[in-house]
Amino acid sequence: MTASEPSGPAPSEAPAAVPLSQANRAASVGQKVRVRGWVHRTRSSGGICFLILRDASGQMQVTAKRDTLGPETFSKTEKALVESALIVEGTVAADKRAPGGHELRADRVEVVHAAENFPIFTGQTEDFLLDHRHLAVRTREMVATARVKSEVLRAARALLDGDGYWEVTPPILSGNAAEGGSEAFELDYFGTKAYLGQTAQLYLEALIYPLEKVYAVTPSFRAEKSRTPRHLTEFTHLEAELAWAGLRENLDIQEKLVTGILHQVAERRAEDLQLLGRDPKELLAIEPPFERIRYEKALEVLQGKGFDLKWGSDLATAEERALTLERTAPIFVTHFPKELKAFYMLQDPDDPRTVLGADLLGPEGYGEIIGGSCRETDITRTVERLEAMGIPRAPYDWYLDLRRYGSVPHAGFGMGIERVVRWIARREHIRDTTPFPRTPSRLLP
Repeated sequence: MTASEPSGPAPSEAPAAVPLSQANRAASVGQKVRVRGWVHRTRSSGGICFLILRDASGQMQVTAKRDTLGPETFSKTEKALVESALIVEGTVAADKRAPGGHELRADRVEVVHAAENFPIFTGQTEDFLLDHRHLAVRTREMVATARVKSEVLRAARALLDGDGYWEVTPPILSGNAAEGGSEAFELDYFGTKAYLGQTAQLYLEALIYPLEKVYAVTPSFRAEKSRTPRHLTEFTHLEAELAWAGLRENLDIQEKLVTGILHQVAERRAEDLQLLGRDPKELLAIEPPFERIRYEKALEVLQGKGFDLKWGSDLATAEERALTLERTAPIFVTHFPKELKAFYMLQDPDDPRTVLGADLLGPEGYGEIIGGSCRETDITRTVERLEAMGIPRAPYDWYLDLRRYGSVPHAGFGMGIERVVRWIARREHIRDTTPFPRTPSRLLP
């Protein structure tokens, strides 16, 4: 071995690498292990270098000594800046001063890549961090949020699968703007006007006839220039549709799904939640049923809080925040005026001014996380609503077929995954719940 080579055995002779979380535990004390990761922090004192190494599973302190590694390898290790990539072999030892209570005493270090000065550090502006989001995703908060989001999606799929739902794959490109409004992104599709999907709902409705209970996780797009802490132009949409269901069944499955997600995230990602400022016990304390109030009651509450509202006023960010700020559990607001909602929502037969739908509002001021409704099943009334809203009928002829062949009572909902994560992870802005946020002012990186 030449003096320029790393100390210790060649990589091909080394044991398989283990995650840092596995190395950093009491059962590993005294064991020889091999780990791989990136430098999170580093400092040196005399002939000893202390590194905090991170990988996808966590962090661990590495202690490297000149006498063990040799002068050349120690010098490379000591000069390895934040985000340098390393392979380390050594023995795990207990050290209560180290993160996790253990350290890896290095016998061999290989600097796979010596990073340049990392531009992400404390105190930078939000715009700078967004411009460098491809690097800022490595911060501890972003990593913890990503793991929480992954767990939300895993839990949601597991819960719906367990309830007999089939995951399906509706298209993102569509020949009609499903919501019927002006908030769809238009594009040219080989000479034909097309849209990026606002929702997969219409396609899910088609799929309940062969499958009865379906769901999809897709990107959805909204061309609205809303600049609030809870709006993105592209977001992750979990949508479900179920045959033979009314409003009660629809709300029951939503609160069961949300509660299950909260409990599984609290149990499986407790450390990440604590890092983000959320006590897992707060999520475990949330149980169904959630309170359900009608839109007109919500107006009364908000009027009592000083809001100048009347029948037909929409509940926007400020209103939802006021309704939920002092709550610790979600709340359903039901029976909105039909003029505020999409053409496909079913009118309440007992109050034709309203629809049989609901928004589920997250507590602590976070606002809407789910919107759902029963769907209109009568073709004549569906056409009347399209005409009343000035929506051309032709692009929806295929959808109207669903009311011609075996139409049954059905309902569904859409959950904004980033909104759920924002609430769970206590993020101030929704852009911090997704790696590369898309907003009216941001398309890069």
